[in-house]
Amino acid sequence: MSKDNSTVIITGAGSGIGLACVKRFYDHGYNIVLAGRTEDKLKQAASELADNRHLIVKCDVSNEDDVKNLINKTNDAFGAIDTVVNNAGFAVMKAIDELEVDEWKKVQEINSTGVFLVSKLAMPYLSKSKGSIVNVSSVSGLGGDWGGFAYNASKGAVSNFTRALALDYKQTKVRVNAVAPSFTDTAMAEGLKDNKKLYDRFMERIPMGRPAEPDDIAKVICFLASPDAGFVNGVILPVDGGLSASNGQPPLNMQG
Repeated sequence: MSKDNSTVIITGAGSGIGLACVKRFYDHGYNIVLAGRTEDKLKQAASELADNRHLIVKCDVSNEDDVKNLINKTNDAFGAIDTVVNNAGFAVMKAIDELEVDEWKKVQEINSTGVFLVSKLAMPYLSKSKGSIVNVSSVSGLGGDWGGFAYNASKGAVSNFTRALALDYKQTKVRVNAVAPSFTDTAMAEGLKDNKKLYDRFMERIPMGRPAEPDDIAKVICFLASPDAGFVNGVILPVDGGLSASNGQPPLNMQG
């Protein structure tokens, strides 16, 4: 599914969807650049990868100097950038009268500014390779959540950033798409899993009756990055087990 010797940068690569992307893209022949804030997690994620096919770069995606270092080291190591997976994310779920300004800023800086910085600084290399960007948005970037306005705002920004950026690179053939997962079995969802009543309500809303596994999302990301999706551009693709198929109304009792 990759071009020969393709290189992918994956942010938030140490766990969850990012880690699943590391494994999936590696199996498809890519060189892997693992970016994240916790070096030990990145080393563990890369422990089974060939030395000549991976690079670890400690990086806070909201820090411009860190992102410049990430892009430069990738180019130095592999000579090209073919795909960027903007996966790094952060969530705080609070009502507006409880959320501190610093918490708001952190959510926006990681989820939205981080996507902007990595995309902007990688774009010259992606334009040269006619590559692609796959952003990890969320169903929370397509509609609102109770108590989730900060996260919703950041992921809504990612979704519309994806659409708009896809329009701007007609000449260089860089494709820009996003996935929009629903409840996914990652560390970010631990609090939801621990609350059985809330967890059960989530499962009632997802027609497939289960959370996504990280690899469910990684498979779709890998497809969107591949030549098989060569005419797919500017798409926000829900990977949500059918959640967004509903108009929000409750099930009808067919027995009366």
